[in-house]
Amino acid sequence: MVSGAMPVNMNGKGMVVGMNKGILFDVDGTLWDSAAQVAESWNEVLARYPHLGVRITAQDMYDNMGKTMMDIGKTLFPGLAQEECRKVMEECMTYENHYLLTHPGVLYPEAGEIMARLSRQYGLYIVSNCQSGYIEVLLKSCSLREYVRDIECYGNTGLPKGDNIRMVVRRNHLERCFYVGDTHMDEEAAGVAGIPFVHASYGFGRAERPVGTIESLSRLPALAKKLLD
Repeated sequence: MVSGAMPVNMNGKGMVVGMNKGILFDVDGTLWDSAAQVAESWNEVLARYPHLGVRITAQDMYDNMGKTMMDIGKTLFPGLAQEECRKVMEECMTYENHYLLTHPGVLYPEAGEIMARLSRQYGLYIVSNCQSGYIEVLLKSCSLREYVRDIECYGNTGLPKGDNIRMVVRRNHLERCFYVGDTHMDEEAAGVAGIPFVHASYGFGRAERPVGTIESLSRLPALAKKLLD
């Protein structure tokens, strides 16, 4: 099985659902909000580094959502040498995954119900700039795993989000699909991958020219029908 691949979603008759039509999702600001919980977990790690004099807030997380691990590290710990910054960030990310299993982020309203509904019609996928294991924590802690066919992230590949989106589209042979995200960085990544972008306006950022905008996940099924069917 390819890196990041999840079990194929089957319907009750054993047929693969939505093989050629798919919806790809961002995580933070799109499916859930974990800013407060991530900040709490990082502060537990940073207590081991009192010389840094840094305490993370939820706002720090909001301001840096969507960036890669090292880009966040450069912003939050500008005085650290690259290798020490990498060490601290890896500790934060590893502990974060552990912490979120018992202190999960908050799913946006109706996320579980909408994912279940959409998975009966389309293949669902997740692509994020997060560390390895983070998407799996979301799926496990929020009981979403059965609805998602494949995942990919920066932590697995070291590649930009646009390349990871393209990878998931190609390896799942998607003929019609779009990416749902909440920031202009997500919009740019979808453009790099050559697929349409839908803006989750309830999230953390803005978009310039999305093919559609949803004010809540409850609006997604109707828009998906319009774009994919």
